Amino acid sequence: MIKILVIGELGTDRFVYGDINRLCPEAPVPVLNPTEVIENNGMAGNVVNNIKALLNEESCEVLFWHQYEKIVKTRYVHKKTNHMIMRFDEGESKPLERLGMLSSQQRKTIQESDIVIISDYNKGYLTVEDIEYVTSLSKLSIIDTKKIIPPHNLRNVSFVKMNEVEWRKNFGIENDLEGKVLITLGERGVQYSGVNYPSPKPQDTIDVSGAGDTFTASFILKYFLTKDVPEAIRFANEVCADVVNKKGVALPDEKFKLI
Repeated sequence: MIKILVIGELGTDRFVYGDINRLCPEAPVPVLNPTEVIENNGMAGNVVNNIKALLNEESCEVLFWHQYEKIVKTRYVHKKTNHMIMRFDEGESKPLERLGMLSSQQRKTIQESDIVIISDYNKGYLTVEDIEYVTSLSKLSIIDTKKIIPPHNLRNVSFVKMNEVEWRKNFGIENDLEGKVLITLGERGVQYSGVNYPSPKPQDTIDVSGAGDTFTASFILKYFLTKDVPEAIRFANEVCADVVNKKGVALPDEKFKLI
């Protein structure tokens, strides 16, 4: 059984789908008539959902550490075109209570976990020092972070996943953490150690919501099973290409089950 620990902020992703048939008379904005509301766990919660979609329940044990404060992201979407009209976020006006000092049992849990995934949305729950300490205790770890990482930090992490915007804010981090940085480039695929791994279906993107979570989960699980970075990247690219072809925050199909 694979023991997996996910640490990061939990949010609720709410999608309000509806029809648009007219403009508002008070302002030049569309009027959305809601027809359907879909909710699911978002942020680090979506990483957990992806893990459970990729592994059979009896093959893994998944623990999730997150804040107690509630975060909700509501997206208002034109159902026919999947065009997002606006997003309304709640619960992020103040920094979250920090993870902080770990108990002896928490330290033991980290050390006994086969994989530690840190999904850091930079809302105050985790500091760089927290992340450094967690990864120093981990066997295999991956970080998906919105932070600007100071030079010479995170030496103990196994992998850092960033999108292109995050990478540009941390320009040069791949030199500091050689062989550890995965840069997701959307429809252009993934860059790792100067090599580009193209997306198998770059033209089919419908909705990228949650795609980074899918990549993080599918990459690290495949890497754990194969110890082969290029193979893990190609698998994660394939899973993401399928997921972004669906509306909302979608999960991997059954055909991608690893064990």
